[in-house]
Amino acid sequence: MEKAWHLLLVLAVSISISGCSSVEPWQRGTLAKKQMDINPRPLHSKLRQHVQNSREAASGGDAAAAGGGCGCY
Repeated sequence: MEKAWHLLLVLAVSISISGCSSVEPWQRGTLAKKQMDINPRPLHSKLRQHVQNSREAASGGDAAAAGGGCGCY
């Protein structure tokens, strides 16, 4: 039974290591595109978060004051 755990551990480590790769200099331009950003539209996301906080009358983790829950800003 213990050999099965060792085999499983070796398999998991080998799979996770194979996911790591280096990025060549000519590939960095592709990864720097706007579509590859975690949040490609930060202003739009901030506005949606503000509207959500205002309508729900709850403040998120951004320390912004929320509205009264009526949908007004």
